[in-house]
Amino acid sequence: MTHSDAPWWKTATGYQIYPRSFCDSNGDGIGDIPGITSRLDHLRDLGIGFVWLSPVYRSPMHDNGYDISDYCDIAPEFGTLADFDDMVAQARARGIRIVMDLVVNHCSSEHPWFQAACDSSQCDEHDYFYWREAGPDGGPPDDQRSCFGGPAWIWVEAVGKYYFGFFGPQQPDLNWQNPALRQKIYQMMNWWLDRGIGGFRMDVIELIGKDVDARHYYEGPDMHRFIQEMHREALAGRDILTVGESGAVTARTALDYCGRDRAELNMMHQFNHIHAAWDPEKGRFGPSHFDLATHKRILADWQDALADDGWNALYLSNHDLPRPVSHYGDEGRYRKRSAKMLALVTYLMKGTPFLFQGEEIGMTNVVYRRIEQFRDIETLGQYRDQSAAGVSDADFIAGANTNGRDNARTPMQWNTTAQAGFTCGTPWIDVNPNYADINVADDRRDPDGIFTFYKALISMRKKNITLREGAFALLEASHPQMFAYTRRLNGTCLYVLANFSDAEVTLKKPKGVTTAAKTLLTNMQTPMDVSDTLTFAPYQACVLSEWT
Repeated sequence: MTHSDAPWWKTATGYQIYPRSFCDSNGDGIGDIPGITSRLDHLRDLGIGFVWLSPVYRSPMHDNGYDISDYCDIAPEFGTLADFDDMVAQARARGIRIVMDLVVNHCSSEHPWFQAACDSSQCDEHDYFYWREAGPDGGPPDDQRSCFGGPAWIWVEAVGKYYFGFFGPQQPDLNWQNPALRQKIYQMMNWWLDRGIGGFRMDVIELIGKDVDARHYYEGPDMHRFIQEMHREALAGRDILTVGESGAVTARTALDYCGRDRAELNMMHQFNHIHAAWDPEKGRFGPSHFDLATHKRILADWQDALADDGWNALYLSNHDLPRPVSHYGDEGRYRKRSAKMLALVTYLMKGTPFLFQGEEIGMTNVVYRRIEQFRDIETLGQYRDQSAAGVSDADFIAGANTNGRDNARTPMQWNTTAQAGFTCGTPWIDVNPNYADINVADDRRDPDGIFTFYKALISMRKKNITLREGAFALLEASHPQMFAYTRRLNGTCLYVLANFSDAEVTLKKPKGVTTAAKTLLTNMQTPMDVSDTLTFAPYQACVLSEWT
């Protein structure tokens, strides 16, 4: 496939914006759409081809927009439809497309559909949701729990039934078995696509085919049927990007979603490499069990599974995950170097890179001392459950500071002015105090900064067909410190080599590398010294090629 033949989303680099925390234009402490528009030049300079925009729909914001009360309007705190249309046009003028977050497993408990459903069991909207009679004791029909804490069944007195909220009471699950509901969703999707957006990232799409009574939530019996119908009714024939999110998809099942013979999606956001480091009992709120050999094996499995079909989505972080330099690298002495290493080794695999805001300057996790500083609905729900189970505040807060979702949601650090240049008001969540040392303005002025490195990496990936289309092969699979692989295409071989540790590592020169090998990109100030052995400083990474 030539460059001109490739879909635009194979050559582009994505950038996720969490609107609430990106840039506030009016001083109310909440990021907004005009704020995003004002910063589009930053993304253009970086080389971004599309923005994945977290939800900006009208919402009561119990889950910061992932609880939608009107799919065809903009939340007032973010702006207006006119602001949105202007952002899309301004982005397009800079070669950037806007990909919207699509949340259709559930809506808000304040959505008119749900309000009607709670008023009468005879209205059409009542069947848009899951309802069950009370159990024999008058309580919930069973003991299912919601992801954000508390029971999954919530009582509504007016209709004398319980409804199902997989994520919590403010987010009732939509009953995809209802064909009228599905048609309303497809109409809404077409409405947005006709406005000129670049596609959809589909939140927890693996849940829409669930069997609630069988507790078969993930990749349920009707999931693929519904996604295929969605493709026919809204996606087919459009020049757009579609990305599904699934906590259940594996390398073995990925092609069921994005194989060329499946009319469903372009690629998947998978969590196999993320969940491998989570505690088996406490999940993200337990101690991290990160193991590099396991991490490499999982990512290599995905590369192998999608080598000739489908396409990978490459990422280090998103709005639900800790900052990568804090989680995988060294946020202290080697912050800049380890941030660059992580980018090089992750985004030069085969697939489309997805950066998260602030990653391009190496933003770090925040350290909160009190539970009152946290804003995330999941963190606060789990705090209630774990406190009731006897977990101390100190232990819970330590876990939340390490892996909680608020780490990604602290305001973007633009400069050294008050509140990091994010707002002239009081931010909705505390700014990380280290903004005086870590911010866009200072990093962009640094010729050896992280922004400059990301810009070079994105440019190289876009121009180099071997990095876009070449075959992937893992090297040093069991090495506890090195992440290494090759990319091969039409006789050209590139070697991607990275020390994933804070110790010096000596590695035998990979087969095929000669002393004439050229350093195409490195996170150090000098090229790699190639001899019979390669010596890597802490977090050193490079791309080698024998061809000039």
